[in-house]
Amino acid sequence: MNDLIKCTQSGGLLTLTINRPDKLNALSNSMYNRLADLLFAAEQDPETAVIIITGGEQCFTSGNDLQDFLQDPPTHLNSPAFRLMDAVIHLNKPLIAAVCGAAIGIGSTILLHCDQVLISRNAKLRMPFVNLGLCPEFGASLLLPRMLGHARAARLLLCGDGLDATQALAWGLANELLDDGEQCLAAARRMADRLLALPREALVQSKRLLKQPLLKELEETIRRENLLFIERLNSSEAKDALNAMLQRSAAKG
Repeated sequence: MNDLIKCTQSGGLLTLTINRPDKLNALSNSMYNRLADLLFAAEQDPETAVIIITGGEQCFTSGNDLQDFLQDPPTHLNSPAFRLMDAVIHLNKPLIAAVCGAAIGIGSTILLHCDQVLISRNAKLRMPFVNLGLCPEFGASLLLPRMLGHARAARLLLCGDGLDATQALAWGLANELLDDGEQCLAAARRMADRLLALPREALVQSKRLLKQPLLKELEETIRRENLLFIERLNSSEAKDALNAMLQRSAAKG
């Protein structure tokens, strides 16, 4: 499992790389748990000051591993994907996302919680929850309308529309657009270096202040979303849509 989530530490910078290119970096339950464990540990580690999360130069993540997801779906609020959400929203150290290629489902919603989002020109964001008979997650139902307004948020969450890199930047879902994956990862490291040069405790306290006004509301929203997500997974709509997608994937591959 350590090979599927690569973890490197250098001079206060922790880099987490989703490393499953043969599956477009699809996330299994064990990968969610590994990411959550690493982030919880990073929050407590005095040697870690800044975190980068990436999927490498070709693909951020295609979202859930459908086979794993259907065999062992979340059934309670401490399920692996929900643990990752908890780790991210309670992280008080800067989190930088370097996004190349596809960022689907949680691959897009996690970006709403990152302090800096750098994307390559081939990045594609999409949150097809309703299309799969599910509901928004990771606080997207709260954060996206506040960031984009209701109409734009509805296009993403109700219609499942995707965003290319240029549009993601224009809508404020990313900070910087780079030409390719190599440049994107290099820009993320430069941003990390800028943050690493700053006083660490001041950085932590300032991020905590940025998060504090919304944190309780965000925690409650995510709790409600996750309970409904579990309920929706047991619906005939979701089962039919997810099985149909799995069959299409098998036919392609």
